[in-house]
This record gives sequence, C-alpha cells and structure tokens, in this order.
Amino acid sequence: MDHYDSQQTNDYMQPEDDWDRDLLLDPAWEKQQRKTFTAWCNSHLRKAGTQIENIEEDFRDGLKLMLLLEVISGERLAKPERGKMRVHKISNVNKALDFIASKGVKLVSIGAEEIVDGNAKMTLGMIWTIILRFAIQDISVEETSAKEGLLLWCQRKTAPYKNVNIQNFHISWKDGLGFCALIHRHRPELIDYGKLRKDDPLTNLNTAFDVAERYLDIPKMLDAEDIVGTARPDEKAIMTYVSSFYHAFSGAQKAETAANRICKVLAVNQENEQLMEDYEKLASDLLEWIRRTIPWLENRAPENTMQAMQQKLEDFRDYRRLHKPPKVQEKCQLEINFNTLQTKLRLSNRPAFMPSEGKMVSDINNAWGCLEQAEKGYEEWLLNEIRRLERLDHLAEKFRQKACIHESWTDGKEAMLQQKDYETATLSEIKALLKKHEAFESDLAAHQDRVEQIAAIAQELNELDYYDSPSVNARCQKICDQWDNLGALTQKRREALERTEKLLETIDQLYLEYAKRAAPFNNWMEGAMEDLQDTFIVHTIEEIQGLTTAHEQFKATLPDADKERQAILGIHNEVSKIVQTYHVNMAGTNPYTTITPQEINGKWDHVRQLVPRRDQALMEEHARQQHNERLRKQFGAQANVIGPWIQTKMEEIGRISIEMHGTLEDQLNHLRQYEKSIVNYKPKIDQLEGDHQQIQEALIFDNKHTNYTMEHIRVGWEQLLTTIARTTNEVENQILTRDAKGISQEQMNEFRASFNHFDRGEAEFARIMSIVDPNRIGVVTFQAFIDFMSRETADTDTADQVMASFKILAGDKNYITVDELRRELPPDQAEYCIARMAPYTGLDSVPGALDYMSFSTALYGESDL
Repeated sequence: MDHYDSQQTNDYMQPEDDWDRDLLLDPAWEKQQRKTFTAWCNSHLRKAGTQIENIEEDFRDGLKLMLLLEVISGERLAKPERGKMRVHKISNVNKALDFIASKGVKLVSIGAEEIVDGNAKMTLGMIWTIILRFAIQDISVEETSAKEGLLLWCQRKTAPYKNVNIQNFHISWKDGLGFCALIHRHRPELIDYGKLRKDDPLTNLNTAFDVAERYLDIPKMLDAEDIVGTARPDEKAIMTYVSSFYHAFSGAQKAETAANRICKVLAVNQENEQLMEDYEKLASDLLEWIRRTIPWLENRAPENTMQAMQQKLEDFRDYRRLHKPPKVQEKCQLEINFNTLQTKLRLSNRPAFMPSEGKMVSDINNAWGCLEQAEKGYEEWLLNEIRRLERLDHLAEKFRQKACIHESWTDGKEAMLQQKDYETATLSEIKALLKKHEAFESDLAAHQDRVEQIAAIAQELNELDYYDSPSVNARCQKICDQWDNLGALTQKRREALERTEKLLETIDQLYLEYAKRAAPFNNWMEGAMEDLQDTFIVHTIEEIQGLTTAHEQFKATLPDADKERQAILGIHNEVSKIVQTYHVNMAGTNPYTTITPQEINGKWDHVRQLVPRRDQALMEEHARQQHNERLRKQFGAQANVIGPWIQTKMEEIGRISIEMHGTLEDQLNHLRQYEKSIVNYKPKIDQLEGDHQQIQEALIFDNKHTNYTMEHIRVGWEQLLTTIARTTNEVENQILTRDAKGISQEQMNEFRASFNHFDRGEAEFARIMSIVDPNRIGVVTFQAFIDFMSRETADTDTADQVMASFKILAGDKNYITVDELRRELPPDQAEYCIARMAPYTGLDSVPGALDYMSFSTALYGESDL
C-alpha cells in the first residue's frame, strides 16, 4: 500500500502516524477534508489579509504555505523566491517543509515536487500534519494530551448532557448535539438546548455551525448534509473542527481554573467556620443536658406505689442504656472535633480557635464530673424502696385480682335475675330457663369461698396500714352487699319460673287439642272453597247435571261442619280465660298451628257466600247447554243436505267432461246451466255460514248430529265453483283450438277417446310427456293434449315457411323494406312488423332495410321452446 507518514518525536502522533492513501479514495471523506482544511487555513490566512480557494492549487507556489506557517507559529521563515518557475516553487515549498521539520515533525514520503504538482492527497496530508502540530499537539487535559486530551476535554464538557455521548471523532458527532453541547456549556445564551431533538441532526449541525461562525469567530468548516449523509464522517475533519472550539474556549477555561482556586480557598474557610459552629452548638447542647439531668438524679423522694418506684427504676435504666451513651459519644466527638479544628487552622496558617466562655473542653469535663457524682447511689436507693413496697403491693394485687374475678363474674347477674323473660316465653323455653337457673344456683354456691377470701385480705391490709386502705374497704363492702342481694334475687326467680311452667303446660295441652281439630277442618274448608270456585267447562247437558247433583250432596254436609267449627272455637276461648285470669303474658301464637280463629271464621263465611253463587252458576250453565244443543241440531240438519248436494254436482260435471254427448257447443250450454243452478244455491251456503257463526260464538267444538264441518262445506263449495269454471274454460279453449286448426267434431271425439286411454312405449311416452307436460308437474290437461295432437296431425306453419314467405315478398333479397311491407300486407299487420323488425346490418344493406329473418325466428322462439 502506497502511503506516507508524518511522525513526531512526541507520542501525540501515534494514533495518527499513518496517512493512508487508499482512505482518501472515499469521495465523501476527501470532500470533508478539503472543506475543513481549507476553512482552517483561511481562519489563519485572513489575519494576513489573504485566503485560498483551492487547497491543492493555491499552495503550489509555496508562498501562501510559508505565510500560513508564519501566521500560526508567530515566527519569520526564510525569504521566499518570487520567481514563477518550477524551481522557485519547489524552493519555497522546501523552506516550508524544513520549518515544519524544525518543529520536531518528521516528514516521510512528502516531497516538495508533489506539492508543486498539485497532488491533492499529499497536500491534504501535509495540511493535516500542520494542524496536528500547531492546533492539537499542545492540548493538555488531566495529564492527557493531543488527540486523547481533546477527546477527554469534549467528554468532560458534555458530561452533564444525557443525550450526548462522545466516544470518538466521527459518528459521535453525527447528530450535531455534541457541537451544540460544547457551545451551550460555555455560552448558554447562544443556544436554546432544550428545544433540540436527537432525530433532527441537520438542524442541530446547522445551528451549531451558524452560531460558531457568528458569535465565536469559528468559520464553517463542514456542511451538515455531508456529515449526515456519510455513514462515518471523516475523523480528521471532525478533529480539526473540534480543535477550533477548544481554542475558542481556552480563555474561558483559564478563567474557570482561577475560579476553582478561589473556591478551594473559600471552601477551607467555610469548612473551618462550620466546625467552629458545630463545636459551639454541641458544647451548648451537652452542657444544657447535664444541667437538666443532675437535679433528677439527686431527687430521693419516695413513692407510695410499687408501680411508681418501678417506673423510676426503669427511667434510670433508660437513662443509663439510652440517654447517657449518646452523650458520652457526643463528649468524645466534641474533643475530637476541637483537636481536628485546631490542627486544620494551624496547617492553613489560621489563628487558633478560642471557644466561648464556659464552653472550653475543661468546662465540659468539670460538668461531666458533677453528673457522675449525682448518679452514684441513686440506683441502690431505688432498689431498697422497691423491696419495701413489694410486700404491700403483693397483698393489694392479690385483693385486686380476686375482686376483679368476682366482679367480672357478678357483672350482669343482678340484671339477669331481675329480667321478666319468663313472662313471654313458651313452655319449652320455660323448661330451658329452669335448667339454666339450677346451673346458676350451683355456680353461685361455688363462689362463696372467693367472697370470704376477699374479706380476709382486706382485713389484713387494714392491719398493715396500706396507704390505699379506704378504697380497698369500700370495694370489699360493695362486694359483700352485692352477694347478699344475689341470693335473694335467685330465690325469687325460681318461684316465678315454677309458677309460670304450670300455667303454660295447661295452655299447651289446649293448644295441641285445638291444632289437631283445626287442621283437618281448615283443609276441608279450603277444599270446599276450591271446589266452589273451580271453573267448570262442560259441553253437554249430562255433564252439567252431574255437577249439580254433586253440589247438592255438598250442601247437606254444612250443618255438621258448623258444629265442628264451634267446638274448635270453644277450645281457643278456654285458653283466653286462663290468660286473663292469671295475667299470663303470652309470648306468641299456638306453636302447633298457624290457623287462627279469625281465619276459621273468615273461611267459613266465605264458604257460605260461595254456595249460592255456585247454585246460580250451575243454573246458568244448564240453560246455556240447552241453547247449544238446539244450535247443533239446526246446523246438522242443513249440513246433511248441502254436503251430499255438492258431491252430486261434482260428479255430474265430471261426467259431462268425459262422456262428450253432443257437440262442444252443447256441452258448453249444459255446463252454463249447471253454473247457473250452482249460483242460485249460494243463499243456502250463506245461511249455513250464519248458523256456523252462532256455534263459534257459543264456543261449540263438536256436533254429534252431523259429520260435516263448515270447513268441509267451504272446501267442497270452492272446489265445485273451480271445477265448473275450469271445465267451462276447457270446452271454450277446445272450441278455439278446433276453429283455429280446422279439427272436426269427429277428430275431437277421437282425441278425447285417445286421451282417456293414453298408453304408449316408454321412449315415445317420455318424448310426448316432455311436450304436453314441460314443467314436470305430473298432470296433463286435455288442452295440452289437443295442442300436441294437432301438431302431430296437421300441416301448420313453421319459422322457415314464414321466412320463405317474407323472402318472396322481398323479391328474393335478404332484407325487406318498409315500403314493401306496407304494399304487400294489410296496414295493421304491416305496422306490427315494422315496429318489431330490427334494422338489417348486412353488407348489401340499404336505407330502411329490415331483418325479416331474425323476426321470423323470434315469432316461433317460445313455441319451439
């Protein structure tokens, strides 16, 4: 591979020491380098009042190359040759290359001849070497230099920007946010960074380049489109552009370093002042705590209760375990902070710290000694006092425990014994209450020993002068008084329960007897009401007579039923007497039944009301059935005459169509006479319809007096009318067919005879059926049969015959004119043809020519089908 190297004695050139000729074959990279290097050179040449347009052409004579080196180095080069000859140009370029080499850059494979010849690759390589030496080599950031230093500077400056990640000098800059972040970090007023979007690189790049050129004096060295449109932008072009940003902001970086130095000094002072404030506050808080704690430790006033003394001991233990250790730590930390502060002040050439009066370390130690002295002996005094109270508290606690147990047991017992629950209880509930009361009496006797123990303990506490003896005595007296009251209430409740039990047992027997008799009587009444209100549906007089007989039998049982009702009510009245006499407060209704006397009386009254209603309903239904029977007989008499008459007429019409007596005209006259007689019979049908309407309104569904229904009559009548009309129409069509086809009466009779005895071979039969029954309905009319026979026997016209006739009228032409039709045919038939014939479209067509061939075919199209 043909390439040339630019090496330096320093290590900054190691990553970029090879200038690969093949890489420059990428047109995008070469374009980017041309634009960037040209802009970089012009940014310096403009200081000398000149610039270049074409980088490989404008440096060929060496003059602007030497001028560029003088501007960026600040040094004077050897006097250039002003001649226009090639040797003069080579001399000038060699002077420039010698100056570059004098700055520690070793040039390899770059000769003056190639620069003079305008070799673009060599020229770009030389300019890149100049940029590395004079724009990038001296960059130093945190012990890194050159390219690595420039990359680290970019990373440090863009670190606060989350959507910027600079890892190289090519694709990390494609979205333009890196350039914008550098500008915003140093000059935030120039770019509204918050409005930039990562998915809009063109806008970002153009914004950065325009702002840099306008406000930072950095010329536009690349086009945004070239960067975005390249998968990997040229690294050298990007490095050159970014180095311009570095040098533009280098002044700001120096100011930042100075500010950091000042901040560091101020931070030391602030830290020392904070340590002083912390010491003062910590010393004040610790001394205040000691001042509050010493009087508490010196207090030796005894307490009357064990609980109070134990609380004091617990408070002291909390003090030793929880409160004092943090203060010991604070005292130690205070001394450490004091010594640390003094050391820092001494090392930073600051005067020593002098705490406020009374807050010296020695003052704190003295106060701590007083605290330790007050603490001595306090715990021992507490333990002695606790032991002294322990014996009294044991007796008092024993008294409280037994009293609490007793009071808890007696709680609610007086209210329970005084309640009147037995007054509303049932017999079973009374028995349960008695058993519960017996259990309570046993429990009451068992608690006698505890009451005696409570009284003995109270006596002992009085003898030992317990401080709270008055409350103990009051509680003991209350327990003894309550105990005596419980005994009296217990006896009183037992007597009341036993008395109530006897009364409820008597009532229970009466309730049971009432229930046993009331239930069947109630069922009888409900059944009677159901029967009396039952809707009956009868269709004959015999059925209604049976219902009437059953009803009379039921009415005969009512006197005995009334006696049973009165006996049942007498049982209930006896219960009411007991309740009123002994003032028993009944706790509800009869447990054996839900049937009340009011319900029995109500249903009885209802039964008595329903009996006459049933009588009336049966009478009305009997009258209705008699009326229905008359309607049945009336309809049956008429239907038995009309039905046979219709059947007879149907048979007579059928014989007329088959027997063929006389001519077709005779048959037609005969049929019309039948039709007239049938029409005259219509009033009898209407009268029968009226009778049927009355039967339907009376809801009569059967009639034993006739087998004919109105539906049968209607269907027969409609069939009769249809048959006479169809038969008449058939004879009329036969007359039309006979006249149209010239069939004689004798032939017509023969057709009829053949039709009545229609039977041929299977194949022939199938052919004939396809003609006379084209719709495959399985029925052949005589008219269809006549059409078939006339086709078989007569010489009828066909489409070809009609077409040949038209050809004769047309003078043997394939078409016919309107004039020919009007001349040869009657006027109405000529106009009929003209209206329906299509224009003739053959090659020999003339104006007004009509197509008689398709017309002839259309005339027989349906018949042939």
